[in-house]
Amino acid sequence: MNLLKAGGTIGGLTLVSRILGFAREMVFARVMGATAAAEVFIWAFQLPNLLRRLLGEGAFSQGFVPLFARRIGKEGDVAEAKLFAEEVQAVFLPILILITAVFVIAMPAVVIAVASERWTSDPDKFAFTVLLTRITFPYLIFISMVSLFSGILNSLSRFVAAAFAPALLNIALVGALALVPQGGRETALAMSWAVLVGGVLQLGLTVIATRRAGLTLRLRPPRLTPRVKELLILILPATIGAGGYYISQLFYAYFATRLPEGSFVYLSQADRLNQLPLALVGSAIGTAILPAISRHLGLGEERQAAVIQGRATELAMLLTIPATIALAVAAEPIMTVLFEGGRFTAADAATSALVLSILVTGLPAYVMIKVLAPGFYARKDMKTPVVVTLVTLALGVAANFIWIEEVGIAILPLTTSAAAWLNALALYVLLAARGHFRVEAWLGARLAKQLAAALAMGATIWLVGGLLDDLFAGSVGERLLGTIALIGAGSIVYFALAWLTGGMDRDDLLVLLRRKKVAG
Repeated sequence: MNLLKAGGTIGGLTLVSRILGFAREMVFARVMGATAAAEVFIWAFQLPNLLRRLLGEGAFSQGFVPLFARRIGKEGDVAEAKLFAEEVQAVFLPILILITAVFVIAMPAVVIAVASERWTSDPDKFAFTVLLTRITFPYLIFISMVSLFSGILNSLSRFVAAAFAPALLNIALVGALALVPQGGRETALAMSWAVLVGGVLQLGLTVIATRRAGLTLRLRPPRLTPRVKELLILILPATIGAGGYYISQLFYAYFATRLPEGSFVYLSQADRLNQLPLALVGSAIGTAILPAISRHLGLGEERQAAVIQGRATELAMLLTIPATIALAVAAEPIMTVLFEGGRFTAADAATSALVLSILVTGLPAYVMIKVLAPGFYARKDMKTPVVVTLVTLALGVAANFIWIEEVGIAILPLTTSAAAWLNALALYVLLAARGHFRVEAWLGARLAKQLAAALAMGATIWLVGGLLDDLFAGSVGERLLGTIALIGAGSIVYFALAWLTGGMDRDDLLVLLRRKKVAG
C-alpha cells in the first residue's frame, strides 16, 4: 500500500470539504453573527452529530473495517465480504431508525436534559430549539449509513467518494445561506432542512461509488448471523465505553449553554479551525493505515505493522506540529480575516481567537490518537482506547464543573486539550508496554527537528505580525494580505529548516513531486 498516496488522496479531498466548510462558516458568521438563533442552530446540529460519531464513526466503523478487510485480504473472496456487509446493514439500519424515532418524539425532554436553565427557562427559545433539533436529527440515519459504505470503500482502497462526501453537506448549507440570507430564525430554519438534504446527498454518493466498485448491497431482513455477532462482540463493549465520551460531549454542550450568549458560536468557529489539520492529517492517515495494519497482522507480520505506524507518526507530525504553533500564534489575525464583518464584531473575533489559541495546544495529541488507536483496533482490541478516552474525559468534565464559573469560556478548550494529551500518552504507553509500537531513535530525532523548525516558524510569524499591525487594522483585503504574508513567511522558514536539518524525509518530498514511489 502506498501510504503517502492514500493519505494524500483522503487529505486532498477532505481539504475540498474543509474549504467549503470555511466558506460556510464565513458566510454564517456575517449573516447570523453570535446571536441566539445562531446558537440554537449549532446546538440542534451538534446533537445528531454526537450520536453519529458514536454509532457511525466510533466503535462500529473501527470494528467493521478490519473484519471486512481481513475477509478480502486473507480469503480473497469479495462475495463473502459483500454478504458480511449486507448482514451488518440489515441490523444497523433498523437500529438507526428506531433511535431516531425515539429521540424525535422525546425531543423536549432531551433538550431539558442537555441544555442549561438559561435556555430552557425561555419558552420561545426552548420551543425553537426543539423544532430545529427535530428537523436535523434524522440526519443521523443518513450519515451513519454513509460510514458503513465509506468503510467498504476504504477497505477496497477506493478513498475518493468517502473523502469527498462531507463536501456535499457544506454545499447544501451554503446553498441555504444563499437562498435565505436575511439572518435570524428564518435562516436557521433553512439551514436545518439543508442538513437533511446534505445527508441524502452524501449517502447517495457513497452508495453509487460502492456499486461502481462492484458491490451492490441488497436489503435483507435483520438477523444475528455469526458474522454480525462477531462484529457485535467487538463493538458493543467499546460502544458502551465510548458512551462516556459522548456523555462528556453533552456535558460540554451543557456548559456552553451556561456561558453568555454567543459562546456556542465562538466554540464552533475555533473547533472548525482545529478540525482542519486533524481531518487533513490525523483522520486521513488513520483511515489509510487501519486496513493496512489489519492485513499485515492477519499475515502475522507484526514488524511491518509497527513500521507503518511509525511512518504514519512521522508524516502526521510533519504537518501537525507547525499547524499547532501557527494557529496558536496567529489566532487573532486568522479569526479576524475569516469571520469579522456583518453581524460578527471585532470583540467576537477576539473571543474566538482566545478559544482557538488554547484549543490547538492539544492538536498533536488529537492527531496521535488517530494514529495510535488503529494499533488496537487492528488487533480487535476495541475496549482499551475507549476506556482510556472515558477516564481522561471524565477528568475533563470534573474540571469544567469545578472551574467554569471562575475561568469562563477558556476552561472548555483547556480541559479538552489536557484530556487529549493524557489520552495519547496512555495509548502510547500501553502499545509500547505490549511490544506493538514504540518511538525508535530515528523517529524521535526527526520529531525533535520538526519541533525546532516549528518553533522558529512561530517566532517568525510573531515578528512579521508585529510589522504588519497596520494591515490587520485595515480593510478585509488588507487583513487577508497580512494573513497570507504571515502564513507564507512561516511556511518558508519551517519547510526550509525541516529540509536542512533532516526533519523532513527527502523521499517524501520526491514522492510529492512525483519523481519516486514510496510504499507504505
